[in-house]
Amino acid sequence: MSRPGKHAAGQPTAQPRVVVIGAGIVGCSLADELTARGWTDVTVLDQGPLPAPGGSTSHAPGLVFRTGPSKTLTAFAAYTVEKFTSLEADGLPCFIPVGGLELATTPERWADLHRKAGFAASWGVRAELVGPGRCKELWPLVDEARVLGGLYTPEDGLARAVPACRAQRERARARGARFLDRHTVTGIERDGNRVTAVVTDRGTFPADHVVSAAGFWGPVIGRMAGVDVPLLPLAHQYVKTGPLPEPAGGNGPRPEASRPILRFQDRDLYFREHTDRIGIGSYAHRPLPVDPFTVAAYDDAEDMPSSYPFTEEDFAPSWEDCRWLIPSLRAAEIEEGFNGVFSFTPDGMPLLGEVRAPRGFWLAEAVWVTHSAGVAKAVAEWMTEGRPSLDLHECELTRFEDAQRSPAYVAERGAQQFAEVYDVIHPLQPPAEPRPLRVSPFHARQQELGAVFLEGGGWERPHWYEANAALALAKDIVVPPRDAWAARHWSPIAAAEARATREGVALYDMTPLRRLEVTGPGSLAFLQRMTSNNLAKRPGSVTYTLLLDKAGGIRSDLTVARLAPDRFQVGANSPADLDWLLRHAPEDVHLRDITSGTCCVGVWGPLARALVQPLTGDDFSHEAFGYFKAKETYIGHVPVTALRLSYVGELGWELYTTADLGLRLWDVLWEAGRAHGVVAAGRSAFNSLRLEKGYRAWGHDMTTEHHPYEAGVGFAVRMDKGDFVGRAALEKLGAPTRRLTALLLDDPAAVVLGKEPVYLDGAPAGYVTSAAYGYTLGRCVAYAWLPRLETGTGVHVEYFGEKMPATVAEEPLFDPEMTRIRR
Repeated sequence: MSRPGKHAAGQPTAQPRVVVIGAGIVGCSLADELTARGWTDVTVLDQGPLPAPGGSTSHAPGLVFRTGPSKTLTAFAAYTVEKFTSLEADGLPCFIPVGGLELATTPERWADLHRKAGFAASWGVRAELVGPGRCKELWPLVDEARVLGGLYTPEDGLARAVPACRAQRERARARGARFLDRHTVTGIERDGNRVTAVVTDRGTFPADHVVSAAGFWGPVIGRMAGVDVPLLPLAHQYVKTGPLPEPAGGNGPRPEASRPILRFQDRDLYFREHTDRIGIGSYAHRPLPVDPFTVAAYDDAEDMPSSYPFTEEDFAPSWEDCRWLIPSLRAAEIEEGFNGVFSFTPDGMPLLGEVRAPRGFWLAEAVWVTHSAGVAKAVAEWMTEGRPSLDLHECELTRFEDAQRSPAYVAERGAQQFAEVYDVIHPLQPPAEPRPLRVSPFHARQQELGAVFLEGGGWERPHWYEANAALALAKDIVVPPRDAWAARHWSPIAAAEARATREGVALYDMTPLRRLEVTGPGSLAFLQRMTSNNLAKRPGSVTYTLLLDKAGGIRSDLTVARLAPDRFQVGANSPADLDWLLRHAPEDVHLRDITSGTCCVGVWGPLARALVQPLTGDDFSHEAFGYFKAKETYIGHVPVTALRLSYVGELGWELYTTADLGLRLWDVLWEAGRAHGVVAAGRSAFNSLRLEKGYRAWGHDMTTEHHPYEAGVGFAVRMDKGDFVGRAALEKLGAPTRRLTALLLDDPAAVVLGKEPVYLDGAPAGYVTSAAYGYTLGRCVAYAWLPRLETGTGVHVEYFGEKMPATVAEEPLFDPEMTRIRR
């Protein structure tokens, strides 16, 4: 359905005017998707000539491998395959389903292909692991002796990007869209905080919505609108061989391609057929960044703006690797080559969505042909219906912290993403640089304790402390040995830290937890409207609540402390939460992010009260300071906001103070805790404890694709409090057919990490969202999205090809009576 604008009197206006900047694969796909949804006043502009205006689409080799660790990217690619399969240009299909084959020539890669086969099962992609002989059958030119095995995905293949653009342009034009080439955008006009027009060298185009689908020119267009677009254009080498003696297409007329698209990731290479030639792409060379502000205009470029001269010396080592894998290339020559420009972001994901300022300015950037149609569908849904049907939190521009948007950070991390594009990346693997970027006030003390830091949101986050190594040697701490993959970025010390939290007291650095301050006379009414729980409680109350979208999907979960009648502290998840609230805040409500200027220590464990009470003049007894209550007080000389919360299932408090007093707070707590055997504990123990207690992690366990009742957080919804965002949608829900399900692996030594497929009666039925070994329970805990199943039902979780038995468990798995927290 379309979402027409409104006059002040409430009458529908003319259809929204959309200007899309960029007639590459994303711009053409978006025009098709928008017009198919009834938004037909669409103008697509490009500085180059159609049908191939000279951007990345014009030279894209078109390989579509759908499977990866991101469920969202896999869904984008799946839709691209589905849509392009249905399109034709000049009587030829726009997708060639030759299949995909990823080869392993090292044991590490062969193991990773087993993991990737698990992703395929989790996300619904047909895939099979095959031996060297089958790899040879699929790609006869490959030296079978070099290969350990492969992952074959029979429905992957080649997207013919330029013909797909043409087919979608024709459909969009038939519905009323127009495509204008040779129009160079020179400015974006605004009226206050809204876009009003796009200015070109050939005229001005009024617009209610402007979409930047300009590819590696995205930063140039963004600057015209006053928007930083954090992407780095990089040149990537692609060559074609001369004709090969083996006919690629067999007898008769040779098709464009008949063999699967091929990845040789151990050498950062991929291959595809071009009739009787082979095309080869390489990520093995040094990063070759391109300044988008200095790219030549179409008529001034030697070939096209996105194609730079081939640097033969960069490709020479890769050419030898090609000949090592495909012996027939030893007699072949490189006939042509170029360095083609495309886009990388600091985390390798697209940049999608409407910016907050100016309103009406949208991004659809850093999108590969692989994901193009899926991205276009999502953005079109977002524009016309107000929300995409897929969870896009990994792709929204608002995911980046301010510190992650500096030109230096974008350049450094973008180049590293290029270098790592085919690397085997562990889910906990932190970036090597730039680090340290953000540190809490406790960082020096953590270093003294031997903290092993990983990274999240730019923050250095301790995962365990080597100072606790001796505790892990206790005879009653039994930690099963781990395989090499599960043992990366992990230590058995986490078990000792979890034990100390369950039996004594531990300090956790919770500084990276995002904190917002909401003030003003309308703050209560605003938060009541924006969240699902009832916040109309006396000052000193804390409430767990949800941010929902209009369809009842979970945008985030929040912890809201009412510190005064018109002052709230909100524990949030990401910069997107602040952005969402700012978009809806009335003038009498003020929001600010206070994270960087404050810090937090979690003091948790049965001895937490014994540690904290002597340091304050206020009564911290259960009767005087109950669970989910807040108090502004002092710990020694340090003013703190104390929240009686626990994400680990034990007695304790989150203690907040300003950053300048953070080190003093840590030292006061540490010194007082010595008598109680206090330890510092890290995120590894924290994650184990929170899963034993069944606490959800937004972005992993639940997203906008899930509603509260199936996610197990329906207790945070109060339908009787009045209207709130998402309420109408929740009223229409039927009984859930799926749910976020707690599993215990049957084997005490088994460990899984997340995103593994879950099998029911031999068939994939869902996937793991979060998992960690439960040191208190002596079993690995995994949460998974599954059909509704009875407690005790047996399932299997596939980990690197091994199906591990697990059992549906009643939650919470630990302390269901909540006696440990409420004492």
